[in-house]
Amino acid sequence: MTEDREYREAQRRVHALRGLYVHAIVYVLVNLLLVGINLLTPGRLWFYWPLLGWGIGLLAHFVAVKGGGILGPEWEERKIRALLDKQR
Repeated sequence: MTEDREYREAQRRVHALRGLYVHAIVYVLVNLLLVGINLLTPGRLWFYWPLLGWGIGLLAHFVAVKGGGILGPEWEERKIRALLDKQR
């Protein structure tokens, strides 16, 4: 891997991490607001539904950025090399 490519890959990862951190902060702030609104108004409790639904989305974002494992960058690199080798 060339230095330029390594730099671009690191830059992409940092951008993805920043997006994950922003997503997590917004999740916490908005859901705190929703919990507050729900607890201050009479009626049924509903705040857990957006908390759960958005939490699933945040978890998916986390796995996409940090999960790596099964379908991470290493897997992509292996697949690219395998396909290129197959074409030759």
